[in-house]
Amino acid sequence: MAPSGSRSVKRGCQRVLYWIPVVFIVLIVAWSYYAFVLQLCIVFYLLAYHVTFIMFVWAYWQTIFTRPMNPLKEFHLSYSDKELLERADRGESQQEILRRLAKDLPIHTRTNSGAIRFCDRCQLLKPDRCHHCSVCDKCILKMDHHCPWVNNCVGFSNYKFFMLFLAYSLFYCLFITATDLQYFIRFWTNGLPDTQAKFHIMFLFFAASMFSVSLASLLAYHCWLVCKNRSTLEAVRAPAFRHGTDKNGFSLGFRKNVRQVFGDERRYWLLPVFSSLGDGCSFPTCLVNQDSEQPSSPEGQNVNKSAMEIQFPAKPLRESQSRLLTSTLSWTESDGAEDRGRKGTSNPIMIIENEA
Repeated sequence: MAPSGSRSVKRGCQRVLYWIPVVFIVLIVAWSYYAFVLQLCIVFYLLAYHVTFIMFVWAYWQTIFTRPMNPLKEFHLSYSDKELLERADRGESQQEILRRLAKDLPIHTRTNSGAIRFCDRCQLLKPDRCHHCSVCDKCILKMDHHCPWVNNCVGFSNYKFFMLFLAYSLFYCLFITATDLQYFIRFWTNGLPDTQAKFHIMFLFFAASMFSVSLASLLAYHCWLVCKNRSTLEAVRAPAFRHGTDKNGFSLGFRKNVRQVFGDERRYWLLPVFSSLGDGCSFPTCLVNQDSEQPSSPEGQNVNKSAMEIQFPAKPLRESQSRLLTSTLSWTESDGAEDRGRKGTSNPIMIIENEA
């Protein structure tokens, strides 16, 4: 009983500690509001400042309190499957069971050794791009990383909010730096009256400038990830497919990669509302290398090596019909229509993988 109680107390203390970075950011933002609005008090700038402030706080709130999505029940093992897996010998016997269970699921990635990705703690087959977070102690769909500054996992459900949080926070800091610069210069030339406000102005400029540098580098890195359709984890370790690792396995091209995160309707791109495509469990793949389990093309058929190879699940999930999967076909068809109009050629070849 004592060990169980001590573990719960330790877990509670950890949860409190995890909120310290968030409280620190909130205090910094609250102080910056006080320093800019009440001390600097530039009426001409207040309207633009409040618009930026509201969008920044809105995106930050969404990133913190949007719960990460977990795999659907189709990926969880039933009670009978769990018993069967426990009785089986470790190694090939268990892998044979997992391969049978994954046969009708849209799972294309493997471990580096070629095995089915399985989570022992959650007792489920991991969907593509899903990883187990040791802090949250659960599997997160399209997990990017666990961010201490939001005390939350950044994944499929809130990655767009995280991107907007970085963008609006950077714009917020740059706006403060630009509007505070002339008063900061006057501070050093003794052009400001000797009041308490001058110290707020000085530290406000230093804080905004410092955060601008770190936010700019972080935002640039995640913009690069979005353009390449990679998560932070996938940038560190390339996803493995049956044919081997492929860092560009999920990349569909710049425009389609951006649409996966921000959606099809551009009017929602700058708003912290969920508009990402897909369900977080199924992702089209663009395989650069030929899969060894795919049938070879007929002899004499001229296949363009740059043709996109998009994988779809053999049997779509009952509760996860992906908007991304259905719209990917329309993207490819529209690209083919443009090519026909320009070159007068036929549709590009689409290779659909059907798992046995």
